[in-house]
Amino acid sequence: MMNRKFVLLVFVLLTSSLHAQQKTYCNPVNIDYGFTPIPNFSEQGRHRATADPVIVLYKDKYFLFSTNQWGYWWSNDMLNWKFIPRKFLKPDANVYDELCAPAVVVLHDTMIVIGSTYTQAFTLWMSTNPTVDDWKPLVDSFKAGAWDPGFLADNDGKLYIYFGSSNTYPTYGQEIDRKTFQPIGERKELLHLNDSIHGWERFGEYHDNTFLKPFIEGSWMTKYHNKYYLQYGAPGTEFSGYGDGVYVGDKPLGPFTYQPHNPFSFKPGGFATGAGHGATYQDVYGNWWHVSTMIVNVKNNFERRIGIWPAGFDKDDVLYCNTAFGDYPTYLPSYKNEDHIKGNFTGWMLLNYNKPVTVSSTFGNYEPNNAVDESIKTYWCAKTAGKGEWIQSDLGNIDTVKAIQVNYADQDADILGKSTTIYHQYKLYASLDGKTWNILVDKSNNKTDVPHEYVELPTPALARYIKLENIHMADGKFAISGLRVFGNGSGAKPDTVKHFVVLRGDSEKRNSWLKWQLSNDAYAYNIYTGIAPDKLYTSIMVYNTNEYYFSAMEKDKPYYFQIEAINENGVSARTQVIKVE
Repeated sequence: MMNRKFVLLVFVLLTSSLHAQQKTYCNPVNIDYGFTPIPNFSEQGRHRATADPVIVLYKDKYFLFSTNQWGYWWSNDMLNWKFIPRKFLKPDANVYDELCAPAVVVLHDTMIVIGSTYTQAFTLWMSTNPTVDDWKPLVDSFKAGAWDPGFLADNDGKLYIYFGSSNTYPTYGQEIDRKTFQPIGERKELLHLNDSIHGWERFGEYHDNTFLKPFIEGSWMTKYHNKYYLQYGAPGTEFSGYGDGVYVGDKPLGPFTYQPHNPFSFKPGGFATGAGHGATYQDVYGNWWHVSTMIVNVKNNFERRIGIWPAGFDKDDVLYCNTAFGDYPTYLPSYKNEDHIKGNFTGWMLLNYNKPVTVSSTFGNYEPNNAVDESIKTYWCAKTAGKGEWIQSDLGNIDTVKAIQVNYADQDADILGKSTTIYHQYKLYASLDGKTWNILVDKSNNKTDVPHEYVELPTPALARYIKLENIHMADGKFAISGLRVFGNGSGAKPDTVKHFVVLRGDSEKRNSWLKWQLSNDAYAYNIYTGIAPDKLYTSIMVYNTNEYYFSAMEKDKPYYFQIEAINENGVSARTQVIKVE
């Protein structure tokens, strides 16, 4: 038996040395998201926002572009992202920020970037040295007039653009001349939504809003095994069911056929939801990934973040995306992973879901347990941003802590646009008894903006209590939407879920009601569903409930379901597969 007076482990970790050892990341991606720079949003509450991400690999480095950031990021490892300030504007441009929903393509040794536009006077930018702000116009006025664009550089030397963002008009495609970089001929209609058949395309948080038609947006094209995978986002960026679908064709401009497994990128449950309007890319080892938009939608409909998921193509060339445990610690790429389809989840469980919380103070009705309720939409807030404000989480048992994620909520922030001078400073402590504390992480000298800070401990620590102490806020009050402690408990994994049933509607075949017996030894469940018993690629994580209403089904096609239980110690065996006609 370990002496409870035992001094845990003392870590004084500088940012650089800590990051050098990390082998994992955790969504939402921890980058310095700008505060909304759009003037007509300024009266709706200051909030961080970006969306519509693209990641491309260029000379073994990753480049991340997204909406309205006045710049972009690059990384060597998909963990540490360096921001490069850059306004992609001509000196006389009469617009606030042109790089909305950008398109990026690499042609030989050149990176090409353009933002969204309905005009025909946008600049197409190029760089051969994008790790610094070294860009010049490739074409002064790009005449495609494309919103939410995506490029494809085909291996026959031809270049194509795909675009569209509307609940009225379709997704279009057009060839681009490789010499003039202007469109060739007329644009071609490629895709329309069909929400009467595809349940997930229906508008609304619960796919039940009949007042508005759904939106199709966010084009992206991937070529694989001589087939063309045209991807699109739907039904609306505000919703947890925001996902990416895909059509497949034999030619770059179609015709295209709806892939039976859809949406291929989907994350309606968990701490942070949404997996729409994204881009599929390969890492330096050849593994496939998908980067996409995640939803906050509290201070503004367009309050959004970025997530990265393992993705790829199965043995039948079906495009998939693995979002199971999508906001838990996930291994970064380090080799060619032949089991990439199974995901890169570490097996580190959440140790403090809905456990007791104590705090230094509370502002308004932003209650302490909002920080451990597994919802990015709710948060605890201290009365001030002062040094010494703190929040303490009781794990309930002495567990092995391996990583901690600190999600800031920016309450009363007063920044508009992009600031590269703001930063967070804090300390993380651990204790066995709530009396004797030892430093786990010391970021009192940090000078970077870390709104979704994720820290992987170099050596696991035994602890029952974790305390986060504020030293300096980027802006606004000290507010936390998620103090998330990951590791492994010492008890038993939950038993297999009992009495799992799936009832599909007779008159509404796009919906099913799932029900199961609530497990006393589980805090959450993963539901898996798909078009075949061996293709259960869609996953939904739900907390503290024994039912789920699934409304993302394809009309008149059979579906298959499984469920597993989750607790601090691990994951149960899955149930037998259930088929519904």
